[in-house]
Amino acid sequence: MWLFAVFLIVPLIEIALFITVGGWLTLWPTLGLVLLTGIVGTALMRWQGLKVLAELRGDMGQLKNPLSPLAHGALIVLAGLLLLTPGFFTDTIGFLLMVPKLREAVIAFVGARISIQTFGVRQTAPHRHGLTVIDGEFFEVEENPAPKPPSGWTRH
Repeated sequence: MWLFAVFLIVPLIEIALFITVGGWLTLWPTLGLVLLTGIVGTALMRWQGLKVLAELRGDMGQLKNPLSPLAHGALIVLAGLLLLTPGFFTDTIGFLLMVPKLREAVIAFVGARISIQTFGVRQTAPHRHGLTVIDGEFFEVEENPAPKPPSGWTRH
């Protein structure tokens, strides 16, 4: 039900803001402002998204918990979508979500209300006399294997 309310209330707010700002700035400056926020939003999303992607790669390379960069990345994508949506209300929310400290507050707020699974690595190889034993299978590869006959699926 709350999703229906969002889809009803947000367009009404946007229409009211378009009428108000359009009456104050006139038509072409208002449309230019909407276009400018879309361009700036795209640039911000790209810049902050690349930064978060580098952080995610670093965390994954060090086997750290990737939850924080993933959450920041999701909020940056949401902010970018809001900035690309024409309107002043969605642009304001999108620009606010581009602020890292505000994203951290949103993540903390949402994180307090959900259950999170942990991320870790466990070692399964047995230890004998201080040595790690690795069990595996192998097969020998011939240096010059005999050519295989054609499968019959293709004819040359």
